[in-house]
Amino acid sequence: MQSTGLMVFWLLIVLALIPVSLWLLKRSGMATGLQGEGAAAVLKPVAQVSLGNGQRVVTIEVNSGEQRTWLVLGVTGQQINTLHTMDAPAAQPGANNVRPLPPFAQLLRRVADRQGASSSATGSPQDPRA
Repeated sequence: MQSTGLMVFWLLIVLALIPVSLWLLKRSGMATGLQGEGAAAVLKPVAQVSLGNGQRVVTIEVNSGEQRTWLVLGVTGQQINTLHTMDAPAAQPGANNVRPLPPFAQLLRRVADRQGASSSATGSPQDPRA
């Protein structure tokens, strides 16, 4: 009876160590590809396009600094094929002038304001069933 209790105790200890070790791995940065001193990741996903059920084309940046290379990979459920290899484009200053998309709440508020303005302009409330 005592050996069963001891076995259950150690089982619970091992099961408790799994989430603790995963948390420590996440906090150390090793789970995201960073070294302990904060060096840049060796692999960095750049873009991906889904082609169909379980098929994608993925662009991955390998290395960092002057040695950066982009790999275009074909990814399926069974294998990964290299489709193309090229040098990573140089970062251009001012190339990130793209406005970020507004949050959904702001878009919804704008639509609601427009509908409210159009219904007050006609003078009669709109019937949502129409």
